[in-house]
Formats: sequence, structure tokens, C-alpha cells
Amino acid sequence: MKALLLIDIQYDFCPGGALEVKEGDEVIPIANKLSKQFELVVATQDWHPADHGSFAANHPWRYPGQIIDLNGLEQILWPIHCVQNSFGAEFVKDLDTSNFAAVIQKGTDKEIDSYSGFFDNGHRKATGLHDFLQEKGVDEVFVMGLAQDYCVKFTVLDALELGYKVKLIVDGTRAVNLKEGDGQQALEEMESKGAILVNSNDLEVS
Repeated sequence: MKALLLIDIQYDFCPGGALEVKEGDEVIPIANKLSKQFELVVATQDWHPADHGSFAANHPWRYPGQIIDLNGLEQILWPIHCVQNSFGAEFVKDLDTSNFAAVIQKGTDKEIDSYSGFFDNGHRKATGLHDFLQEKGVDEVFVMGLAQDYCVKFTVLDALELGYKVKLIVDGTRAVNLKEGDGQQALEEMESKGAILVNSNDLEVS
């Protein structure tokens, strides 16, 4: 069975948001179009407590973009974003959520960040996404959303490690690009690990 995974299409990752991804809102029409074509659609949602360790504001004299050690893992510090029950954490209103079979919340533990929809960054705890997909008999996932060089990339890499066939919908993603070229590098890494890069207009879902 095939599933569409929509990664973190939330206000804080779209233009004007706290952690704005350039042109992030341009993935919404693609998500809406594709969600009608899949029998199973699952969305992930960044869902941080306000005191999350990845927020630069929670570390004196630190600022976004710096790298620290957070409980044994290298951690990029981010602006405060996607705080639980805040407006910025909500799915963008133009996103059609009517076909969502499940919403998987991640980044809920203040001690560790969680880019992937499947695990935290240390693979210490699972989010429940893999179990849900297994219960539904899913063996192939189509991934799109925000952002290409972080949450999308790590979701794709974990899906491959878990044995799923993975197709990345390239025109349905946008990158943060903290460093110029990060998005392109992410695409190359995902493809080298086994992901198939596709365009939404070329998909035939059956």
C-alpha cells in the first residue's frame, strides 16, 4: 500500500512565520492535489514545548544558527517555533486536512529535537509513525513538505532505513538553506541512499 506523508506544513515554516522557509507556501496546492489521489494521507506536525532545548532563546548568549551539544547530540539552535497550541504550530488554513488519516506530532521532548517523522534525532524514541504505517500495510511512501534539508530529508532517510520504498516529491518541498546549496545537497543525499526523486505532475498513484 502507498501513503502520502505531508511534513510540517505549518504557519511557522511558511512566509511570515518564525522559521520561514522561502516559498514554503507554494507546496500547499501540491499537497491538496495529491491528498485526493492517495488512499492514506499522514501529516507530521512539529510540536515543541516552549522550553525546548533547540530554541536559541533558551540558552543565554546564544543565537539562531549556532551549534551546541544538547544531551550528547550536535544541535543547531533555531528561533522559537511551532510551540504547542500556538498559532505558528497550526497547519496552514489553506491546507486541506480533511483526508488526514493521522497526525504525528514530533519534537515534544524538550531534551531532544526531532526532525524525522519517525524518530527523534538520537533514535531514542519512536513517534509512532512506523507502527501506524505497518498496521495499514504500507510499503511505499511519497514524501513532501517542509523543509527539504531538515525534516523532509531525515524522514526520507529513516523511511529508507526502515525498508520502505520512498519517492520524494521534489516540487512539493522547499529548503531552509542555512548555507547556500543545502537543499540541493539534501536531494543528492536522499537520492544516493535510494530515494526516487519525482515531480507531482508525473505521479500515477494506483
